[in-house]
Amino acid sequence: MIQKHAIPILEFDDNPEAVIMPNHEGLDLKLPMKCIYAFLEEEIDRYAQEVGADCVGEFVSATKTYPVYVVNYKGEKICLAQAPVGSAPAAQFMDWLIGYGVEQIISTGTCGVLADIEENAFLVPVRALRDEGASYHYVAPSRYMEIQPEAIAAIERVLEAREIPYEEVMTWSTDGFYRETAEKVAYRKEEGCAVVEMECSALAAVAQLRGVLWGELLFTADSLADLDQYDSRDWGSEAFEKALGLCLEIAFQI
Repeated sequence: MIQKHAIPILEFDDNPEAVIMPNHEGLDLKLPMKCIYAFLEEEIDRYAQEVGADCVGEFVSATKTYPVYVVNYKGEKICLAQAPVGSAPAAQFMDWLIGYGVEQIISTGTCGVLADIEENAFLVPVRALRDEGASYHYVAPSRYMEIQPEAIAAIERVLEAREIPYEEVMTWSTDGFYRETAEKVAYRKEEGCAVVEMECSALAAVAQLRGVLWGELLFTADSLADLDQYDSRDWGSEAFEKALGLCLEIAFQI
C-alpha cells in the first residue's frame, strides 16, 4: 500500500512486486548463493582473469555492460561482480543479482573520512545515514539503515582471525559528491558519522526488502577531516587487492 506524501521521495509502497522485476528478462541464469559485490575498479576483472573465473552472464545498463563471474574459492562457488558507483545503479544491479539467485552478499569499497583516520584502514559500517535516493524506494523513510548483525559478525570474525585492525563506524551515504558543504560535513560529524560514501544505506535497504544477507567492508581513501584543505590522498589504492581477498574469505565463512 502506498503511503502518500507532499514530497515524492518520502512516498513509499511496501508491495515487493513491481511492474518491472529484476528478473523480467527471464534469463537462463542461476547464480551461486554467495556473492562479492565490490566497488573495486579493475581489480574484479584482474582477479577473475588471474584465477580463470567463468563469466556466466552480463548486467546490461544504459552506459556499461558489467560481467558477472563465478569463481571457485576453496571448493565453493562464489559470484563476483563489479558494483557501479552511486546508490541508484548499485541498488539496481544488486537487485538483479538477487533476482537470479544471490542470497548472501559482501560488498567492499572506498570511503572518505570525516574524522582523522589514516588511508587504507579497514572499517565496518554498522549504521548508515540515508542521504541518498534509492533506499527510499525499498524501505519506508527513516533517518538510518541498520546493517545486519550477522553480516557484521562475519566480517569481523575474519578481520580478527587475521589480526587486521578495524573500527565500527556510522557512515553517511549521499548522492551529492559535489554537495558535501562545510556546514553539512560538520553536522554529519556531530551526529556521529565517521566516513562518507554513496551506496551503503541503499544496498542495506535492497537487502532488507528482498530478505537477503548483506554487509560491507569499507576502506579509507580521501579525507574531509580538514574542511579547509580537502585531501584526495591516493584513493585507498593500496587496499584494493587486500579487500577483495578478505571479502572472499568472509563470504566463504558465512
